[in-house]
Amino acid sequence: MSANPDDTQAWCRALGGDGAAFGEIFDRHRDRVTRHSRRLVTSSHDVDDVVAVTFLEAWRKREKVRLVEGSVLPWLLVTATHSAQNLSRGIRRHRALLQRLPVDPIQPDHAQNSEGGAASEALTALSLADRQVIVLCVLEGFSTNEAAAALGVPPGTVKSRLSRAKQRLAQRVTPQTRMTTQPEEAK
Repeated sequence: MSANPDDTQAWCRALGGDGAAFGEIFDRHRDRVTRHSRRLVTSSHDVDDVVAVTFLEAWRKREKVRLVEGSVLPWLLVTATHSAQNLSRGIRRHRALLQRLPVDPIQPDHAQNSEGGAASEALTALSLADRQVIVLCVLEGFSTNEAAAALGVPPGTVKSRLSRAKQRLAQRVTPQTRMTTQPEEAK
């Protein structure tokens, strides 16, 4: 490797804490460190991690970095190799830990079910105003006063919309899915 006075000068400035000089080193050697890292790890995300850790270590340990014939590249490549080995070791340990964990049977998450059935279809068939009061008062449990404040309408309007919306929902839901409801008491 031929002497690279730019590395020596920039590295001397970086030793003094000059971030711009370290940026010059990064720009000069990033592509070589990236190519080297691609040979060591399989995922492109892991390559990015190895490159980032390599240059972080170069900055953190800049007092201990050895230049070889005026170039910091050999030190960076060795550090990238160690970083890739550490990353691979960590991945193996993580996988081994997951293998040792007991396996619970997978329970379906009903909240992820996008099909809500007849009740959901009936709700989406309502007007926006009716849906808003049903969602706020019935599904989310807000009082009529709280829903009125959120919608910017009087509480009496929310009560009448809620009553009509419940009736419309009951008409749209098929008899097999219709739930027995108690008559609403006057508030």
